[in-house]
Amino acid sequence: MSLFTTTYDVIVVGGGHAGSEAAAASANMGAKTLLITMNLQNIAQMSCNPAMGGIAKGQIVREIDALGGYSGIVTDKTAIQFKMLNKSKGPAMWSPRAQSDRMQFAECWRNILEKTENLDFYQDSVNGLLFDGLTITGVKTNLGLEIKAKSVILTAGTFLNGLIHIGEKTFGGGRAGEGASTGITEDLVAKGFESGRMKTGTPPRVDGRSLDYSKMTEQPGDDNPEKFSYLPITKPLTEQRSCYLTYTNQITHDLLKEGFDRSPMFNGRIKSTGPRYCPSVEDKINRFAEKDRHQIFVEPEGWNTVEIYVNGFSTSLPEDIQDKAIRSIPGFENVKFFRYGYAIEYDYFPPTQLKHSLETKLISNLFFAGQINGTTGYEEAAAQGLMAGINAALKTQNKEPFILKRSEAYIGVLIDDLITKGTEEPYRMFTSRAEYRTLLRQDNADLRLTPKSFKLGLASEERMERVEAKKEKTTLLIDYLENLSVSKEEINPILTSKNLTPITQSMKLYKIAARPQLVFNDLLSIQKLNDFIYDNNIDSEIIEQVEIHLKYSGYIEKEKSNADKLNRLENVPIPSNFDYTKVKSLSFEAREKLTKIKPTSISQASRISGVSPSDVSVLLVYMGR
Repeated sequence: MSLFTTTYDVIVVGGGHAGSEAAAASANMGAKTLLITMNLQNIAQMSCNPAMGGIAKGQIVREIDALGGYSGIVTDKTAIQFKMLNKSKGPAMWSPRAQSDRMQFAECWRNILEKTENLDFYQDSVNGLLFDGLTITGVKTNLGLEIKAKSVILTAGTFLNGLIHIGEKTFGGGRAGEGASTGITEDLVAKGFESGRMKTGTPPRVDGRSLDYSKMTEQPGDDNPEKFSYLPITKPLTEQRSCYLTYTNQITHDLLKEGFDRSPMFNGRIKSTGPRYCPSVEDKINRFAEKDRHQIFVEPEGWNTVEIYVNGFSTSLPEDIQDKAIRSIPGFENVKFFRYGYAIEYDYFPPTQLKHSLETKLISNLFFAGQINGTTGYEEAAAQGLMAGINAALKTQNKEPFILKRSEAYIGVLIDDLITKGTEEPYRMFTSRAEYRTLLRQDNADLRLTPKSFKLGLASEERMERVEAKKEKTTLLIDYLENLSVSKEEINPILTSKNLTPITQSMKLYKIAARPQLVFNDLLSIQKLNDFIYDNNIDSEIIEQVEIHLKYSGYIEKEKSNADKLNRLENVPIPSNFDYTKVKSLSFEAREKLTKIKPTSISQASRISGVSPSDVSVLLVYMGR
């Protein structure tokens, strides 16, 4: 098949985390897909830290896996350490995180993509877009090729008019060692799109052989590590590499301040907004002047490399200042640099210009995913890529878009936040952004999402069978506990060992197991229960589901009830051509915001900043409710 004569169903521009998931999803749903990237050696490159997951981000990776994406599988296959964060809190807060081998991660992703049917590759830079009126029809490349497509997904990362800053030096680039992408922004702005600039940064990478780990605190992985993917093709780690923790100090801060007059952050050369929750080290000591130290996480880049990622020391200060300041950190006295830190500015498009499907409102069949939408983080990008890939394939098949509600997935929260509220700084997901986080736990992403993805034809039959088995065994164990009576002779030794009040007569084990001071493992000395678990081949994953149900069913039911109420508003549609200027009872700000964002439902309208409850009531009257 020739690039000159083929019309693809979907072209994906960019081979980062968003582009890789988009290309895989689109191709796996039967769409003839082309992935165009500047450098095929850098597919799914971890441009920043060598890790996946973390608070709320870990939930997103599990959701991607449950939907049939690959980020969880690749992370499991290339992990060098695994941790379940927030285990001391309730299960809604538990968040998986893994350190990855950077080189293996990219290699594993490429191997998976190369084995994907319906997926072609092409190495080139896209510098223009082809339109027929208000419909995308393809792309133009740097070599002058015009490649036709029914739909296009832009996942350009930090490459759109990318500008790298190190001290007083500035040069074009999408990341260190790679050129920027030009032409796409200009074509979109000419079509009426609004664009903006954002900034992100990265720390130095150093030679681990030059560090003194005896001056740092070791941070090993979990004793019994878990994994991301629900599929048995990946296994938990049996060996792990440790990270280390050290701190900046007042000397570090004073040395960093010496370079402030040459810092692009402070001398006006960088005008765009950086990530609030991952600030540069100079930004931290400027904004939090009262703090006399900041954490520095020393993260290995893989199994077989000495390269170290200095997490917490993101900076665009001049090289000599980076060099001096980092040597004042305990353990870094004799450090050797591999790469200096830098900041990068790039174009993005305010995401209020998108529909829930991630298709643009202005141009049909054009989708945006990842940092082009103002997000930060591999996980947020991968989730958007997956959803854009699914929806681009569905669009070419003349099917309805696949949209996740806020009560169904963190991915639903992420996309709804972006298109409804927009973002003026790089958006990062947190558990606090999700009003239904007790429903959206990392442990039940497969139960929530795999049936939906299976209906689309993306999640495999094996995934669906495992979900059904998980449901059946969870119900089986809950029913057993509800019906099993235990005598005081059986249970009181367990209760007294935990300093709990003993029972005076036989009681259903379900009631006893719901006590917050008990964990399920405390009950396994009851022979009948132990035999039942063994006979029915019930594993730790099922036991975890049952324990969460026992202890949190009240909270879960309350959240479900709240979600159902709001979902009723989700079912009150607003016509796309509705004229808000005629509704004089709406506040001026509400009319302005509603006209700009064009919400598709009353529920979405209620989440727009500046739309008050009284405005929502007015809209409900107009919609016949």
